[in-house]
Amino acid sequence: FAVRLLLSQLGFSIFTMFPVFALFTPTHRRLLSKPFSLHLHRLLSAQSSSLEYTLSHPIYTIWGANTGVGKTLVSTGLAASILTPLSLSSTPTSKFIYIKPVQTGFPADSDSLSVYRKFSEIYLHRRCQSTVLASNHVLKASIPAAKAVLGCGVGVETEQGGKCESGFEDFGWYEERKLGGGEEAAAVSKLICKTMYGWREAVSPHLAAEREGTMVRDSVLLETLEGCLRIGLEGGCEEGQKVGVWSVIETAGGVASPGPSGSLQCDLYRPFRLPAILVGDGRLGGISGTISAYESLKLRGYDVVAVVFEDHGLVNEVPLFSYLRNRVPVLVLPPVPQDMSDNLMEWFDESQNIFSSLKEIMLSAFLERIQRLHDMPKKAGDIFWWPFTQHKLIPQETVTVIDSRCGEHFSVHKVREHDFITQQFDACASWWTQGPDATLQIELARDMGYAAARFGHVMFPENVYEPALECAELLLEGVGKGWASRTFFSDNGSTAIEIALKMAFRKFLFDHGVLVDPLKANTDERYIELKVLALRGSYHGDTLGAMEAQAPSSYTGFLQQPWYTGRGLFLDPPMVYMCKGIWKLYPPERTHFEKLTVKDLSFDLRDKLFCKSRDCSSLAGSYSSYISKELSLHSDSRESTRIGALIIEPVIHASGGMQMIDPLFQRVLVKECRSRKIPVIFDEVFTGFWRLGAESATDLLCCQPDIACFAKLMTGGIIPLAATLATEAVFEAFVADSKLKALLHGHSYSAHAMGCTAAAKSIKWFKDPQTNLNLISEGRLLRELWDIDLVQQISSHPAVQRVIALGTLCALELRAEGCNAGYGSLYANSLLQKLRGDGIYMRPLGNIIYLMCGPCTSPQICSQLLEKLYRRLEEFNQVELEIL
Repeated sequence: FAVRLLLSQLGFSIFTMFPVFALFTPTHRRLLSKPFSLHLHRLLSAQSSSLEYTLSHPIYTIWGANTGVGKTLVSTGLAASILTPLSLSSTPTSKFIYIKPVQTGFPADSDSLSVYRKFSEIYLHRRCQSTVLASNHVLKASIPAAKAVLGCGVGVETEQGGKCESGFEDFGWYEERKLGGGEEAAAVSKLICKTMYGWREAVSPHLAAEREGTMVRDSVLLETLEGCLRIGLEGGCEEGQKVGVWSVIETAGGVASPGPSGSLQCDLYRPFRLPAILVGDGRLGGISGTISAYESLKLRGYDVVAVVFEDHGLVNEVPLFSYLRNRVPVLVLPPVPQDMSDNLMEWFDESQNIFSSLKEIMLSAFLERIQRLHDMPKKAGDIFWWPFTQHKLIPQETVTVIDSRCGEHFSVHKVREHDFITQQFDACASWWTQGPDATLQIELARDMGYAAARFGHVMFPENVYEPALECAELLLEGVGKGWASRTFFSDNGSTAIEIALKMAFRKFLFDHGVLVDPLKANTDERYIELKVLALRGSYHGDTLGAMEAQAPSSYTGFLQQPWYTGRGLFLDPPMVYMCKGIWKLYPPERTHFEKLTVKDLSFDLRDKLFCKSRDCSSLAGSYSSYISKELSLHSDSRESTRIGALIIEPVIHASGGMQMIDPLFQRVLVKECRSRKIPVIFDEVFTGFWRLGAESATDLLCCQPDIACFAKLMTGGIIPLAATLATEAVFEAFVADSKLKALLHGHSYSAHAMGCTAAAKSIKWFKDPQTNLNLISEGRLLRELWDIDLVQQISSHPAVQRVIALGTLCALELRAEGCNAGYGSLYANSLLQKLRGDGIYMRPLGNIIYLMCGPCTSPQICSQLLEKLYRRLEEFNQVELEIL
């Protein structure tokens, strides 16, 4: 797997890996009978959402380029270097923790026991002056492994009896010994060795787990490891000591060896993203294996601090020095004696300087990391200019320091009694772009690396290359199916809107015969002034043209955009939202619809709002009359001004406050424009690619545009890319003999290979029922992600004005008045700070807050988010009542 990943990064196409399929065991066949990524996806998707670990001391993961490269010797050498320092005057550290999460071949093979015993030998050999309390602890073992130690009585009691769990014996094996000592001995240091899970058979962990009936979910293993790491918080640094505790976690086999569940270990431990020591391979073929292992770790975002390997006389260090220069130090250990009777004491003495150097490298990297994390908030405040942010309102202590991301979680740096890294669910979906779970994130990283290695960047006009072609085909077969025939690539949503406006205006002029003289078609002469028809509360981007296509708002005022004039007719749309468990429709205040009944204004189920049967209702007629009247008034009063395009955000006005527009109104609006030959633009930058529970909002509105804009989730949110889709009729309005009639718009990175590759992967991933388990209705819709009962409960809360739950979005407006309401409100800040403490990262739109997940997020996770939100709403409301 590691070799395949490296080849893919370098731009090679891998057509086959296992031509001898028949030689594989039944277990291998089961794993290979479906895509390995799917197997990995199902395992990683259940990972814990609240992992955290301390930064009070160095914690490192020891990885191997392969099995049998000496990881345990390195762990032992580090323990000896730290607890038995070269200088007798050095104060020994207080604690060295060695953790082996996965051990096969147990009890005959036990790496924690090996570290425990070999360290004891080294201590006695070196006649150390300090006292060390050494211990070895085995937490759980499979029944066969436990029987090998404890005899036939193991595993007799049932699971109900509490002795066995999932085929494991709660082993609890513990041994310890005191090294050195006496009444005048120095303060006691500790060597703590732990094996978390042990299996009898000496095979790959996934095989041992299956054969011995002891599968361990990744989430359970990680939570157990998290608990073991907390040992480092007990005790701590003595006064005057630089670092009081060290922890190392030694993996099993190679970087890409499977864990007990079958997921690769480099993926299994990724939520922690602990810094890495890579034990390379000094044997024949070890150069390739070491580089492949290194690249596999880097591809997943690990920081490799050092590479260390045993000298086998092949001078492997020379090419490794060359490849890794200026990136990571390479240390070479002397050859390990092959005589099995050799106790390795001389080898450890000879290696002592190497291990001391490795310790200093690890310590330096740890201290530098801590310093960077502490410095970042101030540096950010000094040199950043954050978007949509009033810097005066952001104190340094509220800046979130994001160390990494894994799937839908940030790993953020926090400080309480000590530094630590904790996870927060990204409920902003990183500002509405994100969709990948941990598995898709890895897939995208690999595929984008492949695209960068193969193509770099190539210009797009008059050219074709596979990523752009595949992406365009997927767009037309997916979100553009049934209406679009052309794809115009750009870089972001606002640019896509600018392009759409140019397309729509040309189509309008073409259809209405304004461009009758080709010789004058591209002069500066203006025939008429074109404006858009749009809805109040909509938002189409930050560029000048896009801002002109939206009604006056906080974003378009003179302080923000002095050039703004608002080139459009802006209608007040009817809103729908849930209040006290009922979906209610609120017509615009300035309209007077007659004969509206309770049936027109209240809905017990949200899906009834989208029913086509509403097209025959009296409300549909009222909508039609209202729209026709507004269009007529506009055309009568301004003969030289024409409505050249309709532009709408389908169903949801996102930046406008997560307002839901009556789908019937937008459907009638599209129909009225079609009857007048006004081109229709759907701004699906926010709504597209399952954000609202369908691949495209056209599936919800049951009508189609002439032009539509997509971005954000299109690439899984991992890299910017946008596309404007159009019908063939729109395209034909630009076809002529003169280049001057072409669409003269574009940018240097149009259809860049990395973006198109990411988009193709994400589009396929989200609509594949094997990778997106939320798909229902033959893959046309997502299942309900937000628990209906919880949503209704929140909508009835006294602190809540309204709620919208649709697709991956759940938004609510806090009940507020005066300065506490509106986009500039700070009313929600205290609530959101509490939620961030609960592990949910949220950012408000004034007094409107929202939760946003990805298309593949499990409903169970969404329910956990809602439960935490409700608990905090209860506290928030109580505080507000006390203030009153």
